[in-house]
Amino acid sequence: MKNFFLLLTLLVVTLVSAQIEEEVKVKYAVETFFYAFHDKNELAMKRVVNPDILMQTVGLNMLGKMTVRNNNFNDLINFMITTPDSISFQEKILDYKIHIDGGMAHVWAPYEFWYNGEFSHCGVNSFQLFKEEDTWKIIYLIDSRRKEDCNNASE
Repeated sequence: MKNFFLLLTLLVVTLVSAQIEEEVKVKYAVETFFYAFHDKNELAMKRVVNPDILMQTVGLNMLGKMTVRNNNFNDLINFMITTPDSISFQEKILDYKIHIDGGMAHVWAPYEFWYNGEFSHCGVNSFQLFKEEDTWKIIYLIDSRRKEDCNNASE
């Protein structure tokens, strides 16, 4: 009976360890995305992004109506590499909530965006990732954007 419990404990520890290892790899992919973004490193960013990535933004339009806008990944790259070095930008990730099921992962990451040292907006990034062989790739990114009520990023 002791051997059974020892074996069961070992199995549980192994499964939990494997889940934690995958969470670390998923978080690494998202963090690499932002390190590359801040360093204006197009190649590093593309290493963690699927070539067919889909991007969207949820926010208020000029009329105050909530909308979903499609974004182009190349526009993000263009913003990143054409912003002069004299202008700083930083997306501060406030938290990571990671869920994994086999080869699919979801990351919920509230953030603040700072442009040239001043607060610009806040919201939540929602990343969908796919495990390609042993590497996690971002396949979908949707974010919300607002200027107020920044402590209201519901789980």
